[in-house]
Amino acid sequence: MTVVIANSPNKEQIPDVGWWAGNARFVNLSGKLLGAHVAHAGLIVFWAGAMTLFELSRYTPTESMYEQGLILLPHLATLGFGVGDGGEVINTYPYFVVAVLHIISSAVLGAGGIYHALLGPEVLPKNQNSFAGFFGYDWDDKDKMTSIIGIHLILLGVGAFLLVSKAMFWGGVFDPWAGENGAVRVVTNPTLNPITIFGYLWGQHGWEGMAAVDNLEDVIGGHLWISLILVGGGVFHILTKPFGWAQRVLFYSGEAYLCYSLGAIAYMGILAGYFVSVNDTVYPEVFFGVANSWETAAGEVSARGWLASFHYALGGVFLLGHLWHAIRVRGAFAGFDFKQGDVIRAYQETNEGNLATPVNANDITLKFVANLPIYRDGLSPLMRGLEIGMAHGYWLIGPFAVLGPLRSSDFNLLAALVSACGLIVILTICLSLYGTVSFEKRLETLPRPNFSRTVPNVPTGIKTAEGWSLFSGGFLVGGVGGAIFAYLLLDQFVGLVF
Repeated sequence: MTVVIANSPNKEQIPDVGWWAGNARFVNLSGKLLGAHVAHAGLIVFWAGAMTLFELSRYTPTESMYEQGLILLPHLATLGFGVGDGGEVINTYPYFVVAVLHIISSAVLGAGGIYHALLGPEVLPKNQNSFAGFFGYDWDDKDKMTSIIGIHLILLGVGAFLLVSKAMFWGGVFDPWAGENGAVRVVTNPTLNPITIFGYLWGQHGWEGMAAVDNLEDVIGGHLWISLILVGGGVFHILTKPFGWAQRVLFYSGEAYLCYSLGAIAYMGILAGYFVSVNDTVYPEVFFGVANSWETAAGEVSARGWLASFHYALGGVFLLGHLWHAIRVRGAFAGFDFKQGDVIRAYQETNEGNLATPVNANDITLKFVANLPIYRDGLSPLMRGLEIGMAHGYWLIGPFAVLGPLRSSDFNLLAALVSACGLIVILTICLSLYGTVSFEKRLETLPRPNFSRTVPNVPTGIKTAEGWSLFSGGFLVGGVGGAIFAYLLLDQFVGLVF
């Protein structure tokens, strides 16, 4: 592969990265990246088939699967393959068939990966009129990227529906709560009520969330809903282009898509690890060991322990990868070159400072601050003062009513109102004094220091003597009005508050 890259006619499009960067060398060579993608899929499928054969060769029918540390055979058993009443394995031939089918599929995928990596075009044509051109893409083509996302969503939806079909039409799946000790049964009435299904997301069925599911009807019904949502979302993404907000918020580059994918895999890996640990419906104890325990009675790691620990570990690795690539993407978008060490902008002025921190410079904080009345666009100085004053006056009366010296008297609310209004007057005087000093009598004889701030700039209309005067007046009126409004509310509901 190294020789092929060295002799590539598109050598100038290959990033100068080390071997450890893997497929980063192919980020601009869509044909070779497709080959690597297909080859990786072949490796995954080959591992599944080979590991199933390995477990099958070591499987002892007289011992429980979880005591033998098996992780793939228990999954096949939960799907109802070769299992009888009580979780007893009565036929191992289905496991052999599944393993061989995976190995054969891996050979096909491997051949496709080798072809695209070594013989196929390095860059796929972007001609929609040909079969090969259908797979061509450009990272900056947002419409094509959403179409690719849509195709993946549809494939995931089909996968979810296959499980539904297995449970409803193709022999059923293993239910640990059927019969005396569990049995394979067909799920004829999956739960379709959206309130029941989506209630798992907000803890309607218990603090475990989705892991609280305790019946196959909800499991299969949830997969049916997910299948419909994924297919519908896939069709939507194929037929539409990114909305304006998505184009403003998201980054569109090869590394950005890798970052998004790693974040999704990390989330699913950690969630799966938790699900495996606590759930004994989807992961029956007869196959995976006792729930909420990673060990067998003999003190050995059970199948549940292996699955949970590896999902947690790999989820953490993927999360670190997501954060790493997210930093690189945002840095590249801001113009930083990490190879040159341009992580912090060099200031030219000695008086220039940088007040940015991970707290005040993140997107959530910036969005919140930008919508505060002092920064929000389209407001006059008077309206800014009214909004800010009403918020302060509304909340100031509470501390005086609860903590003031007259809190136990019959007129504590009235005293709190007078105290709050008095404090508003004092604050207004302070605002006026600040405006007088800042905008009227200060002589700008020397340039003021420049600071790199992450918050929006205060509008220029308020940074004048007249504008600040209107702002202070609005603060006084709004503050007193807010205090009076809070007083009326407390006077009506004083029994509920105190």
